[in-house]
Amino acid sequence: MVLATPSFAPFYARVLDVAVPRLRRTAVLNLKRAGFADASEITDGVFRSIGRLIQTFARFPSLNPKTIHELIRYEGLENFTNAIARGKGVLVATAHLGNWELSAFAHAWMTGPMNIVVRPLDNPKIDALIEQRRAMSGNNIISKREAARGILRALQHGEAVGILIDQNTTPEEGVFIDFFGIKACAGTAFVKFAHRTAAAVVPGFALWEQGERRYVLRFYPEIEITGDVQADTQRVHSALEAVIRKYPDQWLWIHRRWKTRPPGEPAIY
Repeated sequence: MVLATPSFAPFYARVLDVAVPRLRRTAVLNLKRAGFADASEITDGVFRSIGRLIQTFARFPSLNPKTIHELIRYEGLENFTNAIARGKGVLVATAHLGNWELSAFAHAWMTGPMNIVVRPLDNPKIDALIEQRRAMSGNNIISKREAARGILRALQHGEAVGILIDQNTTPEEGVFIDFFGIKACAGTAFVKFAHRTAAAVVPGFALWEQGERRYVLRFYPEIEITGDVQADTQRVHSALEAVIRKYPDQWLWIHRRWKTRPPGEPAIY
């Protein structure tokens, strides 16, 4: 339990920063290419954000529906509840921004369980431990390896499904969109699920507010989905970019997001 106290968050941040130096190099490179002048300072914040996430995740076993409000509150919940009330299901467009582990975990207790799509870790024992913690508040875990069937079933039953949309992918699985002024390969499965089921698409992120010393789970207005894969994928990522620009030190810039390049373009990393 000691390792779950807030005082350990800076420790986790520092260990990760020192132990894997390429992460800082990647973050600074990404930030500079995205047009941020204070790349090094923002990267410091990125590691602090990751440290808070790790510390909070370690605290999950000690939390309950009564204490969860100490860590997080809502803003814009009506954007989610209005969408779910239509009965077609909701695709929550989320990302490695703020505290993506806490967002779904807390939402299950504060409003109701949802489905979350996760990529299994390579180590089965660690993966089992993490999945057990993710499900503690009642959420259903859908493995990315078998995601399509589980996602469609949940949406057809009018349920909510949270999906991380911000990772690099291959041209076979995505399309190139504009993300921070740089071409990025983005997966298309997310919007295709919306096209197939008529589910609402609502962005949602748990963002740290330093003044309150807790997170705010913000649900943003529903994104209009037109049926055009390219345009809708761009629209979803433009909404994500707008939020990241407000909280740049809370996004996972250490990820090689722009690794896949359009034909003929040189490698970035």
